[in-house]
Amino acid sequence: MKNKPIIIIAGEPDSIFFEIFFKAIKKKKIKSPLILICDKKILINQMKFFDFKKKLEILDVKKVFSKKLNNKNLNILNINFKNSSSKLLKRKLINDYLEDSFRLAFKLISSGLTNKLINGPINKVFLNKKYLGITEFISDNFKKKNTGMLIYNKKLSVCPLTTHLPLKYVSKNITKKLVSEKIQLIDNFFKKYIKIKAKIGVTGLNPHCESISSFNEDEKIIKPAIKIKKKQGINVDGPFSADTIFLRANRKNFNVILGMYHDQVLTPIKTLYEYDAINITMGLPILRVTPDHGPNVKMIGKNKSSPLSLIKALNFLDNK
Repeated sequence: MKNKPIIIIAGEPDSIFFEIFFKAIKKKKIKSPLILICDKKILINQMKFFDFKKKLEILDVKKVFSKKLNNKNLNILNINFKNSSSKLLKRKLINDYLEDSFRLAFKLISSGLTNKLINGPINKVFLNKKYLGITEFISDNFKKKNTGMLIYNKKLSVCPLTTHLPLKYVSKNITKKLVSEKIQLIDNFFKKYIKIKAKIGVTGLNPHCESISSFNEDEKIIKPAIKIKKKQGINVDGPFSADTIFLRANRKNFNVILGMYHDQVLTPIKTLYEYDAINITMGLPILRVTPDHGPNVKMIGKNKSSPLSLIKALNFLDNK
């Protein structure tokens, strides 16, 4: 589906998204038409603030399928955002705005316009504790349960078995079935989209894969699941101690590391590559990618934010 449009949801009204978006499209020429879902007024104000000059093409949702799109102008689908001076009311209005943005994107995708989606930074408050993260929110919309978060870098990627789950619940949610499913998911995704065979290293849950408890998850759950997938022909090994798998001599043996929880693998990957990574949701019927960072409210208006992760996200989808 090369050159199909890339739908971009701008995300939180208060974030660094527009700054990095303007920087990204200045630095990187994208062949696929870009369709930006956002509030026109916010966009125009941000264009003035960052002195970004480009003519706007306000799209009609009903005619977007028949219109020949390109990136000569900035294609936008307008979603009105109603602001408020009340913090409580403003958050509700932001949530409504984000809900409308995602609903429109999902409608266009379901209608066959494209299979490519990027969303800008989203505050977890939007999820109202119903979902652990945006990955789960989008997965639920497409009625997909076996999905996974892949923080992708060409040299080394990581996947957390559990995502934004409090640590006290992690061990209870680790099962042979889940470990097996995530290994298979990674293998399938790399074959289909990265076009290389995944070399997967799996971390243990416990320090040094050892436990003073009578039940050791590394021996009873993780190791047997790995053994089964190896027998099925998948290039996977482990469990390895999480404190050493990211050492240079060890990580060179893998192109993906599957960890048991969020910070176990996201902390080292961000230390190694910083913004040179993108967040991909595996297991969806579409390609959903997002920059690997949040709204970063403290940096709004400073013009110092790096567009690298968004550039990588655009480039990834542009070549699919």
